[in-house]
Amino acid sequence: MYPLEKNWLAENQNELTELQRLRYNMESQQPKKDCAPSNNQDGKTQGNAAAEFSIVNQRASLHPSGPTERQGTDIKPNVLFVIKDHQKKGTGSNSARTHKRKRRFVIKKSPALIAINGSFPNLSILKMEEGSDVKWKSLYKTQRERKRIMRETCSKYKSNSKRIITPYHVSRIFVEDKYRILYCEVPKAGCSNWKRVLMVLNGLASSTRVIQHNTVHYGNYLKRLDGFDRKGINYRLNTYTKMLFVREPFEKLVSAFRDKFEHPNNYYHPVFGRPIISRYRVNGTKEALRTGSGVKFKEFIQYLLDVHRPVGMDIHWDHINRLCSPCMIDYDFIGKFETMEEDANFFLHLINAPQNLTFPRFKDRHSDEERTTTQIMQQYFTQLSPAQRQRSYDFYYMDYLMFNYSKPFEDLY
Repeated sequence: MYPLEKNWLAENQNELTELQRLRYNMESQQPKKDCAPSNNQDGKTQGNAAAEFSIVNQRASLHPSGPTERQGTDIKPNVLFVIKDHQKKGTGSNSARTHKRKRRFVIKKSPALIAINGSFPNLSILKMEEGSDVKWKSLYKTQRERKRIMRETCSKYKSNSKRIITPYHVSRIFVEDKYRILYCEVPKAGCSNWKRVLMVLNGLASSTRVIQHNTVHYGNYLKRLDGFDRKGINYRLNTYTKMLFVREPFEKLVSAFRDKFEHPNNYYHPVFGRPIISRYRVNGTKEALRTGSGVKFKEFIQYLLDVHRPVGMDIHWDHINRLCSPCMIDYDFIGKFETMEEDANFFLHLINAPQNLTFPRFKDRHSDEERTTTQIMQQYFTQLSPAQRQRSYDFYYMDYLMFNYSKPFEDLY
């Protein structure tokens, strides 16, 4: 280790101890089965997805050295408990009994998975280069601040007395065993490209550019965490690097609306469009009622805010805190769509990914269309009344608070 690196590590140990756990090579563990694929969100058949994708040697490493190896390490999953605290009711001869009452352990049975989050054995050592310490220190501090805000929000608004994690809570988490990564999928926040990155890391492809959209979402090449048994879930939650990427809630919502309702779609139009038009459009034409095409943004918001929705929720516009359960799962890395390139490549640096692997920025769906920006989002929301904008903000309030996004309109409270 170079002197500069030693000095930097000595001065910034606190920053290091907050974020990244040590990389160590995965042990041979196979899931009971791969999780069943999610609903075909674009209404396209999955049958030919495998044919579109030429698999590279699945076990071949893209990096000669791979993750840091730790031979002979026997890592066992933590015992799963729910801890209930009780006040002391006596002293002296009753102290031993009181101590037992203070920490009562209740073991739950499947399907509930009860986990005390976090086993942080050691930390990854950054490969520092002269002149780069300020940059890395800044990125570490950003991560510390994001995690602090998330934890404080959880502490204030969520009950954590029983940290019960069920397979449902981890159903959106994808597993990459080679580099020991757990990625919680947040739609419209770079999830397609993150899945491409995970597939490259796993040796399934040589480049993110060769992986088609249908292969990413319907090819079943990535495992989900809820596809493992309870022991496998607990082991990965406590030893893998857990990360998610988020996006400004209103922009994410408008991006989903544009993608699913302003383009031909033989899943979202009949499944969501028809009941939305039927419920919220006065004198809808027979064609609109038959196809579900042409949903207006105001109608979509009426559906979203209706406590008696004619059709259920969808992951593309659900709350991030519901999709990823950040108050129950202690994520090690929180990235943002708005700073995607910097955050993503910092994360790849932390896990010692191959140097030629960077986060892709191409847009493989509706590539000729501009990405949803703040200006585009505002154009859609100005179609709503002030009351509808306020209710929409209230609907996503926890996401705004938890991930420290500013109010998108000045008249919101």
